Amino acid sequence: MSTTTSHTASGAVSPPAGRIDPRGPQLAAALTAVVLVAVLLLPAPASTAVLAVQAVLFAIGAVRGVQHTPHAWLFRTLVRPRLAPPTEWEDPQPPRFAQGVGLAFALVGLVALLAGATVVGQVAVGLALVAALLNAVFAFCLGCEVYLLLRRVTA
Repeated sequence: MSTTTSHTASGAVSPPAGRIDPRGPQLAAALTAVVLVAVLLLPAPASTAVLAVQAVLFAIGAVRGVQHTPHAWLFRTLVRPRLAPPTEWEDPQPPRFAQGVGLAFALVGLVALLAGATVVGQVAVGLALVAALLNAVFAFCLGCEVYLLLRRVTA
């Protein structure tokens, strides 16, 4: 499927309607991985607060779409102008689903930490960290793959 791109007055490439630069969610995954590592390393009150903030970020991505998150703004404003145009654009629905999966793990971790079930909370955060690292390091979005699998199974 071929998509066309348009250029702004400054010469920047804007995505085709309804598409996103796949490098944006990859940057978001890297930032998320840093946050989740901090959750695992910080003492109890601070780790819970940081995880709550990450849960809010996941919720924004799941509800409004990954293109409306603070990470996406950071990518569009500071990173993408310094990169060559992407070779292809991506449907935002799989990354949006992945944000929902991240939100589920963050909420399980948050509830567990608040309830004093530290090990359960850390395991949930650790699983989300693995998924974030897969995307950040290898550009393999586990939640996106689950989305595509579910689409095939339910089609």
